Amino acid sequence: MTTIRLLAASGETSDAALNDSGAYARPVASLQSRVAYAAAHVVPKAHADNTPGRPADIDWDATLAFRRNVYSWGLGVADAMDTAQRNMGLDAAATRELIARSAEVAREEGGSVVVGVNTDHVDEERIPLQRVIDAYVEQLHFTEEQGAGPVLMASRHLARVAESRTDYLRVYAAVLQQATTPVVLHWLGTAFDPQLEGYFGSGDWRDASGTLLRIIAENPGKVAGVKMSLLNAESEITVRAQLPEGVRMFTGDDFNYVGLIGGDSLNSVPERAKRDEGHSDALLGAFAAITPVASAAIQALDAGDPARYLEILGPTEELSRQVFAAPTFYYKTGVAFLAWLNGHQPAFQMVGGLHSARSLPHLSRIVELANASLALEDPELARERWHGMLRLNGVDA
Repeated sequence: MTTIRLLAASGETSDAALNDSGAYARPVASLQSRVAYAAAHVVPKAHADNTPGRPADIDWDATLAFRRNVYSWGLGVADAMDTAQRNMGLDAAATRELIARSAEVAREEGGSVVVGVNTDHVDEERIPLQRVIDAYVEQLHFTEEQGAGPVLMASRHLARVAESRTDYLRVYAAVLQQATTPVVLHWLGTAFDPQLEGYFGSGDWRDASGTLLRIIAENPGKVAGVKMSLLNAESEITVRAQLPEGVRMFTGDDFNYVGLIGGDSLNSVPERAKRDEGHSDALLGAFAAITPVASAAIQALDAGDPARYLEILGPTEELSRQVFAAPTFYYKTGVAFLAWLNGHQPAFQMVGGLHSARSLPHLSRIVELANASLALEDPELARERWHGMLRLNGVDA
C-alpha cells in the first residue's frame, strides 16, 4: 500500500493511504444543468522576483495552459478576479495583459470567459465618485473590446468614499448605462477583503441586498447575474429568490456550494437549503482547485443523478473550507498549491511571494482532504512533490 506523509500542527507526522484519482471523464458535450465558471489563478515565472511589491512576471505558458485545461472539462473561466490576485499582487499592466490573453484563449478553445472589471488601476487611495465611475468605465470598455464578459467587481475606491446607498445607486447606474452587454455584479464579503466593509451601503447583508436588488431593478436588461461571495448560504438563497427573471445567481460561496448548486435536484439537502427553490450556478475559486471533480458532478446532474452528484462533490466541501479558512483572503495559496500538486505549474510559486502565506500543517491538511475527496489528479505526482517539499523543510518523508 502506498502512503502519503502528513504533518500535524504539533510537528508530529502520520501516514495515510494514497487513494487513486477519481479517474473522471471529460464531457463529450456541453454541460447543461448548470453554468459553471472556475475562477482561475495566475502562475509566475519560477525564476522571477516574486517578492511583495514587485510587478507580476507571469509564466504565460503555464497560466494559459491552466485555462485550456478548465475548458477541456466543460467549465468556463472567470479571470482577472480575486483568485488571480487582484489587489494582492497582480498589477494593472499584468491584469490588462491577462484579460487580453485569456479572451484570446477562450476564442481558440470555444470556451466562455468572464473577467473582473474594477477601479484598481488608479493609484490614489481616495478619489471622488465621478472618478470611480470613470475608472470602472475605462476597464469595462477594455474588457468589452477583448470580447470577454464583464464582472463588475466591488471597488475599494467606492467603499472608501460612498456615504450612503444613494452613492452606490449613482455609480452603478452610470457604469451600467455604459455597458454594451449585460454584466455580472460581484458582491465580495469582508472575509475576502476587509476593505469592503459596508459595501452597498450597509454592514448588514439584509439592508445591503436591498441596494443590490434596486440596482438591478433600476437598470433593466443590464445585469445578467449576481455573484455572491459572503460565505453565507442564507443570504444567497434570500437574494436569489428575489432576482428578476433572467438574472442568474452565481454562487461564490466556497463553504456551502454543494447544496446551493444542487438546489431542488437533491433528494436530501442540508437544513440551510430546505426552503430553497431552484439552484445557483457557479463562479468559484474552489472550482479552479477541483476542476475535474466539479465537472464530473455537474455531468451527474445532467444525467439526472443527484445522488451521484452528492457522492462526487460532497467530500470536496471540507477541502474547500480548509483552502478558504481564515484569513480567507489567503485562499489563493491553496489554489496554487493544488495546481502545483496536480502538475499544472512547474513550481509552487506565487506573485508577491504569496506561496508563503500558509503553514506546512495547513497545506498538509489540504493534501489529506484532496486525497480523501479524489481531487489529486495524479496521486503519485502529488505524493512526490509534497514529500519533496516536506524534506526541503526538514520533515522526514
